[in-house]
Amino acid sequence: MASPRTITIVALSVALGLFFVFMGTIKLTPRLSRDAYNEMKRAYKSYVRALPMLKKMGVSSILLRKSIGALEVACGIVMTLVPGRPKDVANFLLLLLVLAVLFFHQLVGDPLKRYAHALVFGILLTCRLLIARQPEELPPEKRILSVNGDEQPLIHEAAPEKGKMKVS
Repeated sequence: MASPRTITIVALSVALGLFFVFMGTIKLTPRLSRDAYNEMKRAYKSYVRALPMLKKMGVSSILLRKSIGALEVACGIVMTLVPGRPKDVANFLLLLLVLAVLFFHQLVGDPLKRYAHALVFGILLTCRLLIARQPEELPPEKRILSVNGDEQPLIHEAAPEKGKMKVS
């Protein structure tokens, strides 16, 4: 049976991955929702206007929106389907992306209801990353040290802590 930690990581990975595939697709094409696509176009125009240095660097609102959308789709697919370490990399990239989007929303003065989803998913990405980076707890039956063919409990479990008395 899988540990609760593993189940949590898998559930968060799939849910977050699918969400970011969906949101990235909305930024790239109007096929899912024409209204949401048009709203994204309008929002990214306001982001580029609020940051004139993007214009100076040659970054248009279309390039910014499509770059962020493509990154969301790619990282979402990795979070959903690819096992192992790449999930953590995708998680970290999406977390950076969410922070950038939160910065853009603050920059243009959007109300909280316009970016609350980004805030919630940023917190979920942070939780998933923290859970995934914690070391796995070994079950009690695996906490045995083999020395010269003899199995012995690990030292910190065999001896009582200093200054404490073992009571039976």
